[in-house]
Amino acid sequence: MRIVILGAGQVGASVAESLVSENNDITVVDSDRERLAFLQDRLDLRTVFGNASHPSTLANAGLQDADLLIAVTQSDETNLVACKVAHSVFNVPARIARLRARDFLDSEKLLSAENFAVDYALCPEQVITEYIARLIDFPEALQVLNFGGGRLVLVGLRAYAGGFLVGSPIKEMRNHLPPQVDGRIAAIYRRGGAITPTGETIVADGDEVFVLAAEEHIRTVMRELRRSMEPVRRVMIAGGGNIGLRVAQALQAKCEVKLIELDRSRAEFVATSLKSVLVLNGDATDEELLQQEAIDEMELFLALSNDDEDNIMAASLAKRMGCQRVVALINRRAYAELVQGGPIDIAISPAQVSIGTLLTYVRHGDVAQVHSLRRGAAEALEIVAHGDAKNSRAVGRRIGELPVIHGAFIAAVVRDLGETEDLNFFRLGARKQTGQVLIAHKDVVIETGDHVVVFCLDKKVVKQVEKLFEVGFHFF
Repeated sequence: MRIVILGAGQVGASVAESLVSENNDITVVDSDRERLAFLQDRLDLRTVFGNASHPSTLANAGLQDADLLIAVTQSDETNLVACKVAHSVFNVPARIARLRARDFLDSEKLLSAENFAVDYALCPEQVITEYIARLIDFPEALQVLNFGGGRLVLVGLRAYAGGFLVGSPIKEMRNHLPPQVDGRIAAIYRRGGAITPTGETIVADGDEVFVLAAEEHIRTVMRELRRSMEPVRRVMIAGGGNIGLRVAQALQAKCEVKLIELDRSRAEFVATSLKSVLVLNGDATDEELLQQEAIDEMELFLALSNDDEDNIMAASLAKRMGCQRVVALINRRAYAELVQGGPIDIAISPAQVSIGTLLTYVRHGDVAQVHSLRRGAAEALEIVAHGDAKNSRAVGRRIGELPVIHGAFIAAVVRDLGETEDLNFFRLGARKQTGQVLIAHKDVVIETGDHVVVFCLDKKVVKQVEKLFEVGFHFF
């Protein structure tokens, strides 16, 4: 696929890195020569220097031959103009734009083909806010991801001594669960390396384990690996930027929230935008301020400013001063990998959280969802199966009969997805669906319309997985 990416910032660079590894033809456009040189030194792609909204720059980038435009510059206006030019002048089939302003995000008319021609609008701040909201719903978790409209939940968590399954083979989990509850350990990471779990695999203290189960059963399965934590009720947020403000708005109805913002004018604006949040003008790395605001009584500290170093310092200080759990937003992947598991419980990479949403629109076949795992080390795909036994390699066959793809496996199936219903919890407009959850066993038969969740521990095999679910007449 020929893809033109506008913007070589954190999101653009992460998208380029992910897509170039899958043998796509990638061109990146930016007005910063240093960023472009850095990308070209690391990745096999083409770069073009210039203004991403100018038709001449887009022509130099080969937009006339592109299959997809991904406009992720820092400017909403640049991204919108580029999509319009791509549609009207270059006839690019698919166009994605990164947008921050609600004025644009909330207007379907403005984004329609007759106007700015945006096929999909990505708002990283909203994606990250929803991601954090799910983490608060599962305070034991390192990562929480939904499939099948929320019917199936994947939770990554740290296994601790004292859990029923820790020190025992995975096959014993079945003996601890009630008959009506089924779950699966989909992946294990031990000392940074991936382990493909089998029934004989023994879960060790400290393993990062990904468990999968129906929404109504996930907490029961999680208790196999560690004790449940009390729901989060007291939260302190460092940083009143776009993300900090959105998170505070999402949490204020359910939690006691305090927010610290260094810039006085921004703090005043944030205070007027929130109903029941205490907004403090100060420095989140100020030990005296944290002590005055009873950081040791907080159950969660969220460092969400735009500065990696400030977030690391503030979260580490909050942890040292007695906060139960701390989360830091960290753009640099090297920093995130360095600090998570030490003083900081969870390091969130904004680009990696957002990238799954973009990849959903890049994958071949009917891909309903793509989630990036462990900051891009692996992926989980939700693929809708189509066809029948005559024209599909997967439909009408038992999972145990499917071709083996080393580095990938089917983890679960969601069948008969029904009408959506509004959630009662604060998941920011997320939708819940009805449907039957089938944890993948070798005798489960794939049916047309099934939402099949596939883990790719090696991203190089994604293309093979997509091909497995293709529909074609050559399968007779």
